[in-house]
Amino acid sequence: MEFTSIDELQSAMREKRYIAERGLATSLYLALKLRRPLFLEGEAGVGKTEVAKILAALLDTDLIRLQCYEGLDVHHAVYEWNYTRQMMHIRLLEASGEKTDEAELFGPEFLLRRPLLQAIEQSKEKPPVLLIDELDRSDEEFEAFLLEVLSDFQITIPEIGTIKTPNPPVVIITSNRTREVHDALKRRCLYYWIDYPSFEKELEIVQTQLPHAPVQLARQITGFIQALREMDLYKLPGVAETLDWTTALVALDQSALDPVIVDETLGAVLKYQDDVEKVKGAQARLILDRVKAGVD
Repeated sequence: MEFTSIDELQSAMREKRYIAERGLATSLYLALKLRRPLFLEGEAGVGKTEVAKILAALLDTDLIRLQCYEGLDVHHAVYEWNYTRQMMHIRLLEASGEKTDEAELFGPEFLLRRPLLQAIEQSKEKPPVLLIDELDRSDEEFEAFLLEVLSDFQITIPEIGTIKTPNPPVVIITSNRTREVHDALKRRCLYYWIDYPSFEKELEIVQTQLPHAPVQLARQITGFIQALREMDLYKLPGVAETLDWTTALVALDQSALDPVIVDETLGAVLKYQDDVEKVKGAQARLILDRVKAGVD
């Protein structure tokens, strides 16, 4: 599917129940038109990864995900050789009395394709969406390797040669900004910061994703989450936690927040005990009273 305007893309994302800001829709539209990677930064849980999933669905193509972590290297991100299959091939040749041709052992049939190579090879037919998730968790060495891939969309395998594609995949890179990503990589990308949503937008997200949630409950949860983000917590809750909490309270047949249920379910919102202790009890009641006065 090709989009002829930003409005069309924004509307299509809404139909997939993703409420995108105009700025995000514009950045996505330009990334598609210019065939440039899109670098998304923002706090955890604000919907960066979901952008890639929605885009793959809209384009009716595969989503190939590379989850970054400390120590990620070429063997896990690009390719490695299937040593088990190579050994079996050698033993079969020996059993039949044939000699082993070393060149045969390093052909395409013995190659284990990891996400980056998969994305480049598949792009020859139909470009997939390549999600490079949480790049800030990887080492700077891997980030430097990624520069070459994003520049030319080609990978050189010494034993085989250079594999490239004239049609690059749609690339979405995300970062939670636990460390700064080098400017050299950012220059190769379009950039957009996804911030925490306003009350109105977050409420719309909740009601779009969970239409069966009681209206009063959705408004109170959204207001409570917004208030938590004003506190000095170790980890502020994202939109993902808003949806998790709403889902949990709907499962408990709640139609509104009360102090007891808030204390009992804070684990769906806050993931550190220090934060839970800081909020539950008297502080939670104060927040709830303020929220009810403001949104009911």
